[in-house]
Amino acid sequence: MNIFSAINKGTKILRDSSILTADLDSEILMAKAINKDRKYILMNSNENIDQYSFNNFEKLIEARSKRKPIAYLTNKKFFWNTEFYVNENTLIPRPDTELIIENVLNLTKNKNQLSILDIGIGSGCILLSILKEKKNFYGTGIDISKNCLKISKFNAIKLKILSRLKLIKSNVDKFNIGKYDLIVSNPPYINKLKIKYLESDVRLYEPTLALDGGLDGLSEIRKVIKKSSELIKKNGKFILEIGFDQKNKVINILKKEGFYINSTQKDIAHNFRCIVSTKI
Repeated sequence: MNIFSAINKGTKILRDSSILTADLDSEILMAKAINKDRKYILMNSNENIDQYSFNNFEKLIEARSKRKPIAYLTNKKFFWNTEFYVNENTLIPRPDTELIIENVLNLTKNKNQLSILDIGIGSGCILLSILKEKKNFYGTGIDISKNCLKISKFNAIKLKILSRLKLIKSNVDKFNIGKYDLIVSNPPYINKLKIKYLESDVRLYEPTLALDGGLDGLSEIRKVIKKSSELIKKNGKFILEIGFDQKNKVINILKKEGFYINSTQKDIAHNFRCIVSTKI
């Protein structure tokens, strides 16, 4: 069977499973199965594939038909201007989270040698993207998950920035190392009772630890804000990702912990997604 026919077969299976991006997903999974890029398969669609590669492709298509995210099937997710390694232990980076990077770069245009803390580093996409852009910045990333720290380290090595990064396994409540010019965080902020209503791609496959924000969706955010108020230098910036309906409640928590609100930012869908604040 040639590449073109196999992709069409994969596309039909995904369409029958109501996958909206069936065509694109089938092409991406073919590229993964034969270890080539998508451009190659589009340019060489008449080339035959061996049985081993076809079997591999079929397994990938079957997994995707059960809603396993493409990022976990390919172990890749593009974020900011870099391809990050991801697996089921980390949240898949979202375009909305790039708001944090945009704000950091705007705020630090004329800054050198800042120390940054990322609370809940996950795949490393936020902190590593900043360190890649700002060659004199140094970062510390904490996470309760040992697997996340391994993945962050792998991505840091790939980006050649490990020498400017410290990775520490710690619960946010127990972390007391250092004082920081800038703190960033994308904490779990989904109401525990609403997780079961998420799309199956997310609910079945992404780590609950990275989603579950407690009964009101704010339990982890409260911890992150409280700890940030202790660890941040005076006049330091704190940039926090939030849920679409949490803006006013989070602003109140920030103010109580001694933060001045600089701005609130909307995501691609025009929902409030990010708060920039300064420690008074």
